[in-house]
Amino acid sequence: MLNTGEWCKALTSRVENVSSTNSWRKSAQELWDGEPRLHAISRRISGRHNTSVTNSNNISMNTNMEAQAMFAPPAAASPGPSAPPAGMFDSVPGYEGTVIGGGGFLPPPMPAYPAPQPSPGPDQPTWNIPSISEETAREAFILFASSKCCYNSSPAKDGVITNMEAFNTYRYRLETFTESRSTEWTHVPYHGQPADAFTQSPPGPWDIPAKAPSFFADDKQLIKVPYTSSVKNCHTCLGMARQPCKDCSGAGNKVCWVCNGSGFRHGDDRCHHCNGRGRENCGRCFGQGSKQCDTCNGKGQLLVYINLTVKWTNNSDAYVVEQSSGLQLENLSKVSGKELFRDSQYMVYPVMGFPDTSVVQASQRLVNDHQGKFSQSSRILQQRQTIELIPVTKVTYTWKGETHIYFVYGNEFKVNADNYPATCCCSVM
Repeated sequence: MLNTGEWCKALTSRVENVSSTNSWRKSAQELWDGEPRLHAISRRISGRHNTSVTNSNNISMNTNMEAQAMFAPPAAASPGPSAPPAGMFDSVPGYEGTVIGGGGFLPPPMPAYPAPQPSPGPDQPTWNIPSISEETAREAFILFASSKCCYNSSPAKDGVITNMEAFNTYRYRLETFTESRSTEWTHVPYHGQPADAFTQSPPGPWDIPAKAPSFFADDKQLIKVPYTSSVKNCHTCLGMARQPCKDCSGAGNKVCWVCNGSGFRHGDDRCHHCNGRGRENCGRCFGQGSKQCDTCNGKGQLLVYINLTVKWTNNSDAYVVEQSSGLQLENLSKVSGKELFRDSQYMVYPVMGFPDTSVVQASQRLVNDHQGKFSQSSRILQQRQTIELIPVTKVTYTWKGETHIYFVYGNEFKVNADNYPATCCCSVM
């Protein structure tokens, strides 16, 4: 029968034999120094030694089994690689740069269309539209005030309009509808799908047909590249179809939550939940220490192939002519205007002959930017440019002897009145 000191050394030696790492040796000693239940177990051993040698040997054997169950280190988890190794993927002609997770967009082939030629400028309509009437301005103001819970509508209804000044402005917008393509290796669990890699050369990324949406509508499509599919062992479970359980680190059991690993409830009462073992079977893996591999769904093999991502994007930029009314330009982005000019073709030419030179300059700059920027990484399918006339009216009015202003703008007759004279402080209870 071992005394207390010898039992401690034997326990430490037992743990050292289980694992030769320094961390386990340190953990075993710390468990002895910091766990009072170990001292309690050793006291039980010493106390029972005085009664019977036979009983002592039995208790010693049981206690050693309990200690081994309590402190047997769980098997180290083998999570497997987080990503498939590079050698898992074949070298496919035309797709040598394809990687897991995808890369950048592939450059398109040279355009099959001729470069755009200068076209006549837009017809010269009446570039100014009449200012809104006083009645329209007042109705818009009343509607604005009634939509605000903390605004008194008296200034809108009773204010006297003294002046209305038009600050109509232009908005030029260029839209470039593009198609871009990228490839990436991907995999799915293998269920007997056909593997066609190397049966013949796969088509190039830009040779695979894709159904494009309507012009200027964003969309996305995933296409499996033909003749790139092959069967590989699962990189997560190494083809074993199972992987260590994360809850118990592959041990199949965990410390008993009732007795906290001691094997006893109160005093010498053996824990009935774990039957005195100090550990219980893992409920997640049912004591097996492993579970079905999530990557391959327990098949052990993967079908590996190249996915082609086709993305259609409407890239839009706008320019609004500065106006000196005092209304912030960001307000105009929320409204529409009267369309004066529209041009849509494969590639547009900058606007020519428009009365406002800033619009002409903006058109030249944006057309050059779009055609230079998007033709490098995508295929331009269509461009569209428009010019709108946005009505802006500055209204001056008086209320209770003081002068105030507000703005009515856009086809929707939106109102901006930052300094509305009759507001109250309200709170939501």
